[in-house]
Amino acid sequence: MASREECSDRNEQNVVTVVGDGTTVVFKQIAGLLARRIVFSKKTGDRVAVGERVGLIKFGSRVDVLFGPEWEIVVRPGMRVAGGSSVIARRRSEEGSGGA
Repeated sequence: MASREECSDRNEQNVVTVVGDGTTVVFKQIAGLLARRIVFSKKTGDRVAVGERVGLIKFGSRVDVLFGPEWEIVVRPGMRVAGGSSVIARRRSEEGSGGA
């Protein structure tokens, strides 16, 4: 099952790094026991718009999203999210990150 930690290394996966506007976001599509297939529509160098669908995986699969410190995570454990419609993080404003 893709929810198990060991699946992060063993299962079929696609790791994508999105770079732009002074930040980087990495996401991993990890196939589950039934899916065993990851669909990803972008190529190296393609542009990605905010909220754009870039692939598909389902049937117990998972997507891990890795953010740097410039991001504020807005989802909390136990919350349900939906691809393309749920906001999971917001970029911190540079004005508000400088101190008291």
